[in-house]
Amino acid sequence: MTMAICLARVDSRLLHGQIATVWARSVKPNRILIVSDTVAHDVLRKTLITQAAPPGIRANVVTVDKMIQIYHDLRFDVFKPLLLTETVEDMARLVKGGLDLSQVGVDIGSLAFHEGMKMVTNSVAIGPVQAEAIHYLHDEVGLEVYAQKVPADRKQNLSDLLLRNGF
Repeated sequence: MTMAICLARVDSRLLHGQIATVWARSVKPNRILIVSDTVAHDVLRKTLITQAAPPGIRANVVTVDKMIQIYHDLRFDVFKPLLLTETVEDMARLVKGGLDLSQVGVDIGSLAFHEGMKMVTNSVAIGPVQAEAIHYLHDEVGLEVYAQKVPADRKQNLSDLLLRNGF
């Protein structure tokens, strides 16, 4: 058996109110795992993020490599995590490392806009690097990759949004 991931979400804001309340209530995780090499090495950000966890659900910040390691460790099979990464590239690294997201797909909740990117939804900005990672997850691995801000919203197929925006 392996860890039963209940949501794999890319959100540049990581753990915030929407995740701690609406998403946690919807997918009912017993753990929130924030996977970020930068946050794992930033004591202040790590502390602030883990304190944002909803009551009764522990949040941990781990590196991408550590997440791959614990995913394959039977001692962590009791985890039913809500998985959060800051970037699509980190989510792709997790999948390359063996995480099976075929049951949940990848939710792109929010990606902050930076120079050279296009807004493909009101909360998701995509540039060439993000597009390449999404194409890998969808086209090569066969995962459902979608944009969905909150559970009540309709899922929007990211491959369609990429095509419409010239990616």
